[in-house]
Amino acid sequence: MLGGNVGDRTDYLRKAVELLCRDVGRVVAISAVYESEPWGFDDHCWFLNQMVVVETDLAPLALLESIQRIEQALGRVRTQACYQARTMDIDILLYGNQIINIPRLVIPHPRMAERMFVLQPMAELAPNLEHPELHCTMKYLRAKCTDSKLVKSFNSA
Repeated sequence: MLGGNVGDRTDYLRKAVELLCRDVGRVVAISAVYESEPWGFDDHCWFLNQMVVVETDLAPLALLESIQRIEQALGRVRTQACYQARTMDIDILLYGNQIINIPRLVIPHPRMAERMFVLQPMAELAPNLEHPELHCTMKYLRAKCTDSKLVKSFNSA
């Protein structure tokens, strides 16, 4: 999942996809771009989000390290604040059907079923994909999501 709300948001999404292709693996699907209210903090700048499906040979921790390097290359500065404005955030939501729970990485992403900005593009790309822990489809999770933050299609034209 790609997202950012600082700078040229559409350009950061494009660059993130290019860097994922170069450093992580083959991009096999990309959702439409969505604009969403900040989640977890107040900011006047809305996020652009896009779901990207990548086939990779990288192990989960190596994938995380590659993604963090991409975020840094795109100007991401990490602070102690959990939620904040940023040029680019890349989350690993799923890694096949694996369930991973180690200090540096939890997959499936623990809050993905609570966030409409995640479920909308996920249900677009893979409506019948089943969450490996909740055993519900993405379409079902989107329909049952109680997140009231606005998520809308983004047209850059």
